[in-house]
Amino acid sequence: QVRLVESGGGLVQPGGSLRLSCAGSGFTFSNYVMKWYRQAPGKQREFVAQIFSGGTTSYADSVKGRFTIFRDNAKNTVYLQMNSLKPEDTAVYYCRAQSLMGDYWGQGTQVTVST
Repeated sequence: QVRLVESGGGLVQPGGSLRLSCAGSGFTFSNYVMKWYRQAPGKQREFVAQIFSGGTTSYADSVKGRFTIFRDNAKNTVYLQMNSLKPEDTAVYYCRAQSLMGDYWGQGTQVTVST
């Protein structure tokens, strides 16, 4: 059974940092592109960042320079380091695993940036 479990969300003040984790199981993690998306209240889900098997990364313009995605294939885990957080980063953050063999989503973790 495929599972993606996000963790690390919470409440943080503007300018603060959080690290999200997404642990995968039930599939060959290293063969998948791992992605982070987010969905703010009343808005569509949007792409945040992705990392390919070989380590190549790309980011949405809104988070470039502030967020870093990285993966540990030995732990079947992908991370999203979020620095210099802004109130507009408030959203539910979702992990996605994608390849020609499958397309899986996690249940999401809430990130709230507020004073």
